[in-house]
Amino acid sequence: MPCRGVRGATTVENNEREEILRATRELLALIIRHNGIKKQDVASAFFSTTIDLDAEFPALAARQLGWCDVPLLCGHEIHVPGSLEKCIRVLLHWNTDKAQDEVHHVYHRQAERLRPDLCDVPPVDLKELEAWIDEQMRANE
Repeated sequence: MPCRGVRGATTVENNEREEILRATRELLALIIRHNGIKKQDVASAFFSTTIDLDAEFPALAARQLGWCDVPLLCGHEIHVPGSLEKCIRVLLHWNTDKAQDEVHHVYHRQAERLRPDLCDVPPVDLKELEAWIDEQMRANE
């Protein structure tokens, strides 16, 4: 089974722990939903933040969703003057039989400007998505 890369990014307004975790959980939930990803098929994930975000490790959000056996790593994105600020990025390594052109990358909030060519994913009911996230977190307490 091939391993595919799935990219995603989102932004936050503030460098606050709960905001970073909430935005990262939402981003992961969107990626999971748009691709039909099961946690047992995730080989690993690499998270990065812009240098202005340091209040929490975004990988903790994946742990909160039950990714306890998935290798996770965090780092800072290279700072380029004038680039998008307060941005969280993720690269998932996903074991799947899907072809690369069937993978849906998710750029959410202000991060849509990073890859406008990939922002044509179907809309999601965010209240229903938040309910799913809450369910996952309760199951993993």
